[in-house]
Amino acid sequence: MQNNPNNITDQSHWEAYWSDYQFDKIPRSVVFGKFIPKLSGAKSFIEIGGFPGIFAAYFYKQGIPDVTVLDFYMNTAIVRKFEAVNNLPEHTIRCIDGDFFEISSEKKYDVVFSSGFIEHFQDTRDVIARHVDLLSENGHLLLLVPNFLGLNGRIQQWLDRENLEAHNLKSMEIPRLKGIMQEFDLKEVEIEYLGKPMLWLEPKPKNKRIRKWVKMLSYAVKLFPVKGRFLSPFIVVYARK
Repeated sequence: MQNNPNNITDQSHWEAYWSDYQFDKIPRSVVFGKFIPKLSGAKSFIEIGGFPGIFAAYFYKQGIPDVTVLDFYMNTAIVRKFEAVNNLPEHTIRCIDGDFFEISSEKKYDVVFSSGFIEHFQDTRDVIARHVDLLSENGHLLLLVPNFLGLNGRIQQWLDRENLEAHNLKSMEIPRLKGIMQEFDLKEVEIEYLGKPMLWLEPKPKNKRIRKWVKMLSYAVKLFPVKGRFLSPFIVVYARK
């Protein structure tokens, strides 16, 4: 995957990212919660770029018995520890260690999900098409993309330009996403800004001091719950076969 010209990031980027990341609990709620009822009856789930399995565990708790994560950075020992910390049966989360752009899967999934994935590649249509190819006959596509085209993007530009440059900002343009989604034979397509205003910096050592100030600013902008490009932290894409 490192040599794929579609990539904006490489293996070393994600090794550094996960070395700083902290994770231990399954979220009780998610920003895309309004879409969960649409997934009723789903039996299988895959997250692309899903290490260490936090969302897979969440969907398992929502009643999907077969959950899988596919990632080209995979440490199964960490996944098993995550399961143990959260009292999940061992091997609840299936792990596929490999390159999304090279692996061919005969298995199709009722829910194909990714969060913070598609924006790390130059060809947004190609990445989404590969998600669609994994859908089962009645499968659901659910993509979560950060919105760096508003205030949060300015924060990244001022304080962590390296992180901003690891993202394809064109993948965050809603008109462009709508145009791409029209090319697939899918139903009930929904693309919208999502979430209460929120600002953040990645938990890198160099960001340690400034993160508390960004967090305080984030609390302040929550007082202005305006949905749109300037303040909404995420974009969601939903569709089904």
